[in-house]
Formats: sequence, C-alpha cells, structure tokens
Amino acid sequence: MSSTKLISITFFLSLLLRFSSAQTVVKATYWFAESESPLAQIDSSLFTHLFCAFADINTLTYQVIVSSRNKPKFSTFTQTVRRRNPTVKTLLSIGGDFTYNFAFASMASNPTSRKLFISSSIKLARSCGFHGLDLNWKYPSITTEMDNFGKLLREWRLAVEAEARSSGKPRLLLTAAVFYSYSYYSVLHPVNAVADSLDWVNLVAYDFYESGSSRVTCSPAPLYDPITTGPSGDAGVRAWTQAGLPAKKAVLGFPLYGYAWCLTDAKNHNYYANSSGPAISPDGSIGYDQIRRFIVDNKATMVYNSNLVQNYCYAKKTWIGYDDNQSIVMKVKYAKQRGLLGYFSWHIGADDNSRLSRAGSVLFQF
Repeated sequence: MSSTKLISITFFLSLLLRFSSAQTVVKATYWFAESESPLAQIDSSLFTHLFCAFADINTLTYQVIVSSRNKPKFSTFTQTVRRRNPTVKTLLSIGGDFTYNFAFASMASNPTSRKLFISSSIKLARSCGFHGLDLNWKYPSITTEMDNFGKLLREWRLAVEAEARSSGKPRLLLTAAVFYSYSYYSVLHPVNAVADSLDWVNLVAYDFYESGSSRVTCSPAPLYDPITTGPSGDAGVRAWTQAGLPAKKAVLGFPLYGYAWCLTDAKNHNYYANSSGPAISPDGSIGYDQIRRFIVDNKATMVYNSNLVQNYCYAKKTWIGYDDNQSIVMKVKYAKQRGLLGYFSWHIGADDNSRLSRAGSVLFQF
C-alpha cells in the first residue's frame, strides 16, 4: 500500500473517530439507583440515551468510584438496557447530591486532582461498558468555582479525545446537568468552555418551587411563567442560547414527579393558594406513578394550565403540581420548535409504566 493511500485512510479514520459521537437527537432519562427501580423494567426502546446515577467522588483522593452496593448494577447497566434497544447509549452520571459541592470545588481547584478525577472517570466508564460520562455538580456557586468548572471541562474533553485515539474506541460522550439559566444567582457559567467541551448540557428546568419552601401552591416546573415572570424552562433556554450556547447543545429537562401542598382552605385551590406546608411526604415530593394513584383513589380534580404548561390536581386539602401528558407533549413540541437537541427526564423509576416517557418519545422524531 502506498504512503499516500495510508495517509488518506488514516485521515478518514481519524475523522470517523472524531465525529462518531456526534448526536442528531437526544431522548433521555436518568435511572436512579436509590429508587430501587429494576433495570430490566426500563423500556429502553423509548430512549436514545440513558443515564446511570450516581457514581461518587472520593473526598480524599478525588477519584470517581461506585459503591460496593451499586457496583453489580452499574457494571451490567449497559448490557441490561441494550436487550430491548441495542442502539441505546449509556452514560455514567457522577455526583448529583449537594453534599458533593465542596468535594467538586476542591477537586476542580487543582490541576493534579482534576487529572486524578478525569483519569479515574474514564477508566471506570470503560470498565463498566458506558458510552459516556455525565457531570452533576450542583452547582458551582462563586466565580472561582465557575472558572475551575470550565478548566475541568476543557481538560476532560482533551482527555477523552486522547483516550479514544490510544484505544481505538469511539470517544466517550461528555455531558453535564446544569442550572436552567447560564446565570446561577448572578454567577455566570463559562459558556464557551461548556459549548466547546461538552456534547450537550441537560438544562434542569424543574424544582423551581417546592412545597417545603413555598407556603403557596406553585408550578414546580413551568415552561413559561407569564404571571410572575419567575423562573421557567423557556427563560432558561433563552438565557443559555443568548449567552452563546448553540441550541443543538441544549437538552430540556422535565420531572417525572411533582410536589404536594396542604391547602389552608379546601375551597381555595388555584395557583398561589395559601398552604400550611408539604403534604403526602415530608418534603412534599411525589412520583408521577403515586400521583396517578392519588387521583384515582381520591377522585381528584385535574387541571391543565396552558399558560404555564403545567398540570395540577386537588382533592380536599391536598394540592399537587406536576407534569402530565398535556404538559409533556407541549414541552417536547417546544424543544423541537426551538431547535434543541432533545429532552431528558428525572427519573424513570417515578414514571407510571412509561406513560410520560412514551408521550415524549413518540413526538420527538425526525
């Protein structure tokens, strides 16, 4: 074989390797190990990507680890979910809990600890058969942390590219779950580093209002908020894209759960009705599958608000704000109309026999 042909083939293979991880659409959800939701029950045919949550960070060595309790499930995650969908891609999600904020900040502040974190994450992902890595640092909260967040992402991207070249395997995907807006309480995300380094970002467009912190009934995850001009999914998408994030690197998030409030007056059951605090659970959180049972068992009244793109239901003094088929359909349509890469949900164990997951998946087709 001539040297010219060899160079051409090598160049072609390098391009193939570089772009083999490019995405055209993302229909994703997180599987949360602590939910005890059986892996085998996930209908992976409804998704293009599945996130396995969560791997931990060793607070002393800054290496990425999986607890002995979760290791068997994490090690077989990809193999299990690919039985129904051989093309679904899996990502190992790291962090998730606010208790890791200090560890992430400390790790990202030092080049040596960043390297330990990155190399261990790649090694763990490969050993468990994942196709990518997902960072859940909630959230860098000062300018220095945001700067270090950007450094971490850039070094991580270089590392996964180098590993792909040396191993001959497709490059690991690299994503992160980020605050719904690029501005986290006046501290700005490093948008350029995010856009250059990550395959996409999961915009956490939910948990805007919780019954544990709000004494009036609210929409936990509105797509729009024309009433109070408060946080909303649309406001977050616009903020990120106006700051420079390409729409095709944004993935809109929605919850498969809601929040329950205890009404002060059962006759006042609209938005912003007075409440004495959470209902049903200590913090008011309730999975969609439980909401469906509550509606049936209590003959609850269901309401869809098209201005907010949110659902709520009420029975006696219990009021629940959540996403149902109507709001999910509208959010998925919105993602398509805005030219976003796709959507994700948290978390599959809270769905009702894949009811909401199916509603989204059917619509987001190209």
